[in-house]
Amino acid sequence: MRFTRFVRRIILLAALPLLLLAIPAAALANAASASAATTSTTAAAAAGTGWIRLAHFSPNTPAVDVYLYSFGDTSAQIVLHHVSYGDASPYEGVPTGDYTVAMRAAGASATSSPVLSASVDVVAGRAYTVAGLGPESGLRLQVLDDDLTTPPGKALVRVIQASLKQSAVSVSWGATMLQSKLAFGATTSYQTVSPGTSTLTVSANGQDAHLSISLAAGSVHTLVVLDGAKGLQVDNLLDAAGSAVDPAGGAATGFGGMAPRAPSSPLPWLAVIGAGLLLAVVGGRRLRRLPAARS
Repeated sequence: MRFTRFVRRIILLAALPLLLLAIPAAALANAASASAATTSTTAAAAAGTGWIRLAHFSPNTPAVDVYLYSFGDTSAQIVLHHVSYGDASPYEGVPTGDYTVAMRAAGASATSSPVLSASVDVVAGRAYTVAGLGPESGLRLQVLDDDLTTPPGKALVRVIQASLKQSAVSVSWGATMLQSKLAFGATTSYQTVSPGTSTLTVSANGQDAHLSISLAAGSVHTLVVLDGAKGLQVDNLLDAAGSAVDPAGGAATGFGGMAPRAPSSPLPWLAVIGAGLLLAVVGGRRLRRLPAARS
């Protein structure tokens, strides 16, 4: 009897962790969601970090080299070579402060005078796009403030009109008109839309371009209208995928460590505990079969 009670205690002790791990899947999901509540933008602000993205949206301007300088430092912090029309870099994480963006002709000496330059003040937790816009004769660098968060359950969309062949375009997503008669070189403000998948339509002088686009809740998008080889085309730039995710490209530029990590799976622990329980039962049965010790 004493031995039987001993084996029962072993089994109960081995089964206790299993009971503790038997949490409903929904509770685990809620816990993971709660752990992701500390957003990447909040972490970035605490770390004194912002993001910057560089783009070339001037149709008749040749390829350029783009440099990012911290104010007062002649050594470029970021250099992008041979950036062509329609190109947009991933976001790059940079410390807060004043920066200068300089454009030079592709292949030009880094010490030559830039064709164009602009200043940007990077604030912690904020993101910016610095884009070359307009025709070559009137090329300008424009600093755009990028939103990273949306109203609950919504998505944000804005449009950049970078088609020189069309002086104005109208852009709609499904039944929602995003912008009517948007002039070349202009950028809209962000517009709140309901998430879903629908057809983006760009119209100008009887010429239409269509693209199926999915807009997830919490995502932020910049739609760039470009001159393509066969007419109008649209690039869908993902500014942000959600408040708990770094701006697009952040993980590839050293910010993957700030992204929330999924909780580790309990399956390995369950396997170990299950094996221990089995050994305890088998060992107990073998002990019961042993003859009692003789005095």
